[in-house]
Order: sequence, then C-alpha cells, then structure tokens
Amino acid sequence: MKKRKWSIAAMIAAIMMLMLAACNNSPSSNNANGGNNSGGGSGETGTVNIGYSGPLSGPAAYYGQRTLNGLKMAAEEINNSGGFEVKGKKYKINLVPLDDKYLPNETAANAKRLVQEHHTPIIFTPHSGGVMALQVFNQTDNFIIAAYTSEPKITQTGNKLTVRIPPRYDGYIPTFTDYAMKHFGRKLAALPTATQYGKDWTEKLLPYWEKQGGKVVYKSSIDFTKDTDFFTIVTNALKEKPDVLFIGGPSEPTAKVAKQARELGFKGGFIIMDQAKLDEMKRVTGSYDMLEGSIGVMPLVESDQPAVPEFVKNYRAKFNEDPGSEAAYNYLALYAFVEAMKAAGTVDDPQAIREHMNDGLKNIPDEKKVYNVPSIGDDGGFESEIVVAAVENGKIVPIELIKQ
Repeated sequence: MKKRKWSIAAMIAAIMMLMLAACNNSPSSNNANGGNNSGGGSGETGTVNIGYSGPLSGPAAYYGQRTLNGLKMAAEEINNSGGFEVKGKKYKINLVPLDDKYLPNETAANAKRLVQEHHTPIIFTPHSGGVMALQVFNQTDNFIIAAYTSEPKITQTGNKLTVRIPPRYDGYIPTFTDYAMKHFGRKLAALPTATQYGKDWTEKLLPYWEKQGGKVVYKSSIDFTKDTDFFTIVTNALKEKPDVLFIGGPSEPTAKVAKQARELGFKGGFIIMDQAKLDEMKRVTGSYDMLEGSIGVMPLVESDQPAVPEFVKNYRAKFNEDPGSEAAYNYLALYAFVEAMKAAGTVDDPQAIREHMNDGLKNIPDEKKVYNVPSIGDDGGFESEIVVAAVENGKIVPIELIKQ
C-alpha cells in the first residue's frame, strides 16, 4: 500500500514537471509580440518571419528563385543595416521559403504551415493559381498575400488582405496588339502557358485581337510542368501560317518555344506574356536574333530609374546574373511592407499593416526605389507605370504605351 501511494505521488510530480517544461517552451513564453514574432527582453532584437511559397523546383524554378532572390536581397540589406524599429523595438527579417512546385494546392498547404508553425503575417507567392488558392482562407487565417502576379482577377475579389505587386497584364494588350499587327500581320496563333494565368491572359487578348480586325488561326496551350519538347505543338501552329505567335510563361521554357519556332522556319513576330522577360529569354536563345520582332516587358537593366544601376550592380555581385523585374518588384515590396509596419506601429497585425501600405510606399528610401510606385489602389494593386519594349535589329527599343 505504501508502495502504491509512493508511485502515485511520483507520477503527479512527473506530470507537474512536464507541464512546467511545456509552459517554459511554449511560443507565447518566447514571443513578446503575442504570436508571429520572437521578441525577447528589453533591448533585444525581435524577428519577423516572412513567408514565401513559390516554384523552387521544376520548369518554373528559375522564375521562383528570382522572385525569392529579390526578397533575400532586401532582407539582407535591412538586417545588415541593423534591422528596423517599431515602437522603440528593433526587428530583423527572417525569410521562410517553401517550394510549391507551381501547384496551387501545394501553395495552400505551405501557407497553412507557414502561418501555424512560423506565424507569418505576410506570405509572398508569385503565381495567380497560388494566390487564388490562398484567397480562400487568408482573411480567416489573418495573413497578407503579397501577390507577384499581374492577374487582374485577384484584386477584383474584394479580398482585403491581398496586395498585387506588378501592374495588371491587361494594360499591355492594346500596345502589344497594335505593334504586332502593324509590323507582321493579323493572323495569330496562341501557345500560352496552361496555367490559370495563361488561360485568363488568352481570354483577354484573343477577343481584343479579333476586335481590331485580326484572326486567331490556332489556339492551344503548353503545360510547362509536363512538356519539355514543343516540336509537335509548334509544328501544328505553324501549319496555319500565323503572322504572330502569342507565347508566355516562365522565361526559360518560353524562350525554348520561340527558339523551336525559329528553327522550324517561323519568320513572324512574338507577343510575349509579361511573366517571361526578354533579357532572360536571351540567355536561352543566345542572342536577340531569334527574338526579333518580339514585344514584351522592358527589361529592368534597360530602365532609367535612378535606383536601378546600384541595384543591378549589387544583384550581379550576389547572384552572378542580371536581375529581372520579378526580383526587383519583390525587393521593392519587402521594403514597402517594412515601412508599412513602421507606420502601423505593429509587426504582427496584418490588417493594420495593409491599411498603412500607402505610407509604406511613400517612405521607401529613394535609393531603394527600383520602380516608381507612388501608391496602392483601393483594390490592393500597386499603381506602377507599365513600360514596354520590342526587339528591333537585335536590340531592345522602348515602345510607347497605348492606353485603353
């Protein structure tokens, strides 16, 4: 009987010790900010976890890595400068990147993990399918989607915690159409990426093309997550004798489509969706010769924005390549979010941070403004200028924008 009483007492003592240990190791005991950031005592530097879910493997891996590179560069600069101060407390940025393989269901699973395990107030994702997957629950789970996608639909949903970073793609369509028709003709073959973004782009461009007197002679799409050889689909498109090919998706596979079209004898022009970048495509084709007559987004390295030369120099030194707009826009966006946190007086209230995004954009240091984004619209989109370029005689030339 005495032995039994002793066993029960020992068990109770053991349970109490385990409970005490659990309390000492709980997130709230280590986090002075009540959830999403590690704080510490007075005078210590806190940490703000910023999430990222994008393609870091597969055919879109280079695209995903470049968006992440922009975030890494901004975070490193902020941290190396001593961090940033909110209500008298210093913080540093900790990026938490996860690979979603360009698959929206993976983006959603990653976001759940980022919020639950890392308490991220902001999650960056660079594809519309992923953004739409997150919009199902981000307001309930209380985190901001930093959306690097030009898809207009994501800011037409009324989601109050979505920030669209690049310009809407439909702003490119009149200029792209006018240039291609005037220089090459009115017969168009469409071979865009098979993603939701590609489908939506196509649904906007093709009716506009026909409205301007053009004809769509071939329409298909390419699944860059599965297809690596485009010979059959490009051959079928060229059988219809198009004057212009509409192509796009991540830069590297898009460049391979253009290269294969040229190798099969195509002499016309290319309309290139804004996700693919002319200078990045050049790395695959070897020169701009195969991209002659292409119209697309102005490469960042050709920009006359005052902050660009220093950014390009630093990016080259860090990553051994030229930066594109995906790196630069995400770099700018992280600075904007940090400034919004400072203006809002909080690092862990997504709604307050979102409400101070205009302050965030206004307060970005001039030497970090690789793009001119004066404000964020009521719909949650950065209101930045669209800059278009074409390849003529093997060189990048600016093209005047036609507004709708």
